[in-house]
Amino acid sequence: MVNSIQVNCNSLKLTDDQFFQLCQDNRDLRFERNSNGDIVIMPPTGGETGNRNLKIIQKLANWTDTNGKGIAFDSSTGFKLPNGADRSPDASWIPLEKWKNLTPQQRQKFLPLCPDFVIELRSPTDSLKTLQNKMKEYLENGTKLGWLINPKTKQIEIYRQEKEVEILDHPTTLSGEDVLPDFVLALESIW
Repeated sequence: MVNSIQVNCNSLKLTDDQFFQLCQDNRDLRFERNSNGDIVIMPPTGGETGNRNLKIIQKLANWTDTNGKGIAFDSSTGFKLPNGADRSPDASWIPLEKWKNLTPQQRQKFLPLCPDFVIELRSPTDSLKTLQNKMKEYLENGTKLGWLINPKTKQIEIYRQEKEVEILDHPTTLSGEDVLPDFVLALESIW
């Protein structure tokens, strides 16, 4: 198994446009950048994780189309968080108002905001601690609800603003609560 690689880029000081171009020029690689400017190179996922993520995104996209009050994104979408990090959650959602407030140019690059809702799906190569730190970073930058899904242990960690992390063992469904009203993710196909 190949874990992600973190490259110290303090001497490079890539601008946002340069980092975006680096990502565009290397589409076979998946990059993130932490708030210190270090680049994280992540390996592609395996078949099981890719299929699980597709099912999650499909269900979120279907709900979004029916609800009509926001925009959903897949794991290829980059977000420029307020702390300067560039992150790509496995699935995410923002209210329509946030989308409408972006310029056409902003919509073409990494979105300069933090999603209201994020999902991180743990793959066999992911460090749990790294994912937990990312979830905390999302909350610190404005995410209202986040799910860290761990298929291996069948545990869900639910992250909410100003609340302790809630851990669920072997749940069958997850609720979008007041962030994604009436969204329910059935987990039988994810496990």
